[in-house]
Amino acid sequence: MTEKFMIGTYTSKTSKGIYGVTLDTDAEKLSTPWVVAETQKPSYLQVIDDKVAAVKQAGKDGGIATYQIENDHATMLDQSLAAGSPPAYVSYDAEKHLLFSANYHTGDINVYKVDNDWKLTLTDSVHHEGATGPEPEQDSPHPHFADLTPDHRLVVCDLGMDLVVVYDLSDDGKLTAKSRYQSEAGFGSRHITFSPDGKFAYLLGELSSKLEVLKYNAENGAFAHVQTIKTIPADWTSHNGAAAIHMTKDGKFIYTSNRGENTIAVFAIQADGTVEHVQSISTEGDFPRDFELSTTEEYLVAANQNTDNLSLYKRNDQTGKLTLLQKDVPSPEPVCVKKW
Repeated sequence: MTEKFMIGTYTSKTSKGIYGVTLDTDAEKLSTPWVVAETQKPSYLQVIDDKVAAVKQAGKDGGIATYQIENDHATMLDQSLAAGSPPAYVSYDAEKHLLFSANYHTGDINVYKVDNDWKLTLTDSVHHEGATGPEPEQDSPHPHFADLTPDHRLVVCDLGMDLVVVYDLSDDGKLTAKSRYQSEAGFGSRHITFSPDGKFAYLLGELSSKLEVLKYNAENGAFAHVQTIKTIPADWTSHNGAAAIHMTKDGKFIYTSNRGENTIAVFAIQADGTVEHVQSISTEGDFPRDFELSTTEEYLVAANQNTDNLSLYKRNDQTGKLTLLQKDVPSPEPVCVKKW
C-alpha cells in the first residue's frame, strides 16, 4: 500500500515549490520527493480532493493560489495577490466554498469565494488591531491561523496579541466577531485544534512553548481555560518555539512540534479533557515547523526546515508513542506536510 503527502516549502535556497512524497506502508519508507508545482514560497497549503490551495509569493506581492492536480503534478488555476508578504495559513470551507487566509505580517484575515473553476473572489477582510504581548515577536498583531470550528465558525489565532477570536461566518463569506479569548501575556497563540465532540479545544503557544486546554461553548463561541502545560521540559533554557499541533481522530492523543528542542511531544488526553505528557522524541533534524499523521494514523511524517529532511515514525494507537522508522529523507526547506 502507498500513501502520498504534499510538502509546502520556503524557496530561499534550493526548493522549487510544492513537493510530493510517497509512503510505502509495506516497506515503511518514504520515497525521494518530487516537484509537484514550481512556485515561490508555498509555505502553507491545503489539499482538497484534486485541488490544492497554497500560499504564494510573486516578487514583492503575496497571497494565495489554487491548483489542479493531475498525474502527481499541479497546474495553477487562479491566484489572488497584493503588495506585501504572503499569508502564513490557508484553509477551506467545503460547505460554503470559501477559502481563508491569515497574514502574520499584515494582520489581515481574508475570505475568498471559490467558484466551480476555482477562481477566487475576495468577499471580506478583517484587520486585527489592539494591544500586543511583551515579547520581541509581538511588535504588532500577527494572525497565524484561520480555520473552522466544529460548529462552522471561523477561529483565528493571533500570536502578536496572545488572542483567539471566533467569528460568525455567513454563506456569502462575511465575518462578524463573536468572542475573544485572551491567553497569558507572551503566550504567542499559534495554532488550535478541537476534540471530535467539539467540547474542548487545544491551543498551542509558540512563544511560551505551552499548550492550553480550553472548554468550548458552541452556544456563544466562547472559550474557558481548563489547563496549561509545557511542551518542553521544565529545565529547558535554550530557545524553543512550539509550531504544529494535531489530534488523532479518536480524540485520545495530541502531538505538537518543538523548534529548538527539535522534538515531537506526545500528550494523552484524559477523560476530563486535560492532557498528560507521555513522550518527547527527536525529529532527527533542526526546526520541525510541521508534521502530519497518515490517513490510518499508523504513521507520522515530520519536516525539518533547517536541515532539509523528513523523518518517518510508526505510531502505537494504544499508547500514542512514536518509534522512528526512517530519517534523513532529503527535502528542501520543508515547512508544511499534508495528506494527499
